[in-house]
Amino acid sequence: MTAAPTRTTAVVAGGQVAMNAAAYVFSLVAARILIPADFGAVTALLSILQMGVVASLGLQAAAARRIAVAPDQRAETVGVVLRSTIFASLAVGAVAVALTPALVWALHLNSVWPALLCSATLVPLTAMGGFLGIAQGWERWNVVTAVSLANGFGRLVAGVVALLISPTVASAMVGVAIGAWTPVVVGLATLGFRSARTHASRTPNAQGGHPSRRPVLREALAGTHTLFAFYVLCNLDALIARNRLDPHDAGLYAGGIILAKAALMAPSFVGVLLYPRFATDDTAASLRLAVSVVAAVGLVATVATAVLPRLALVLAGGAQYAEIARHLWLFTLAGSVWSIVQVLVLDGLARRSSGTTILIWFAVITLPALVVITNVGAVGLILLVGMVGAALSLVLSLAPRTSLASTP
Repeated sequence: MTAAPTRTTAVVAGGQVAMNAAAYVFSLVAARILIPADFGAVTALLSILQMGVVASLGLQAAAARRIAVAPDQRAETVGVVLRSTIFASLAVGAVAVALTPALVWALHLNSVWPALLCSATLVPLTAMGGFLGIAQGWERWNVVTAVSLANGFGRLVAGVVALLISPTVASAMVGVAIGAWTPVVVGLATLGFRSARTHASRTPNAQGGHPSRRPVLREALAGTHTLFAFYVLCNLDALIARNRLDPHDAGLYAGGIILAKAALMAPSFVGVLLYPRFATDDTAASLRLAVSVVAAVGLVATVATAVLPRLALVLAGGAQYAEIARHLWLFTLAGSVWSIVQVLVLDGLARRSSGTTILIWFAVITLPALVVITNVGAVGLILLVGMVGAALSLVLSLAPRTSLASTP
């Protein structure tokens, strides 16, 4: 990748791969310890968590873009982002906890505690987004890597320990909640929260007051809206499977989703590295580079899964998921398609394109409608997921690119 030095690319790529590998290993361990029905519930909760973490990603995107396009205002922007992070984390946590009863009902959970823990986990995960945005916009890639690793391995270590103590859905979510605080601790240590906050408190704006957090929060909210739509779409199939398939088939589908998520997240380092470039590159060169790399990774992963289905089965949860082994390449293919969509969404986000969000929500409506019309099973569902993703990527790639946006 020519947009970043080779060493930097290797560090970020290695960190992202290790983070995603840690998250994958946690899912793999959970699949082996829990019965399929309970693992299906954990997968559904993790899908909800991934939807909810978009507030963190929206905050990260806003911070990274603002720092990237206005490097001369970095110190002021960092202070505003830190104050915005505290406000956003508490607000997201409060809203998520208030919605817990609805989550229990939607996922047919036997207890309120797993859903409550899932909601509370969003507080530290939202804070993590602010730290990552500062580091990403400033291109402090070692910090990005450290926080990302803490996120993945915090969940893995705490989650596995919790499952070994008690192999239940509630215990798994206790581990996830505890592990979510690890990247916050690392972010505080590596970004110097106290010094940045002190500097921000002593930096008045042109009117003699302190910089307002409202512009950052508005942009973060807009980014959250776009990313929320995207992650709703990416995780909608897990919720559909949970509600339309019997518990056993839903558990099998959850095993396949492990590979789909791995294929989606494996090339995530590309978006992390090139997002600041999307915000400042007035050509499509960075976007073409990103799509090419992501597509190549997806192609290799899909072919490998098709050629080595038994190895893929090991990575998808083991022998108890053997019924779906010959279809696992479809899950990898679908996840690879969504990784391309993710790059296109990030490009639209960096350029503050509202049309991207509209197209995603249209796809959100389309997928369940197709499921109802066709009344598909597990294999048919993943085929529909891949088809919707391919159609959305085509539309996004053909849509006119907006001009670069300024900081305000």
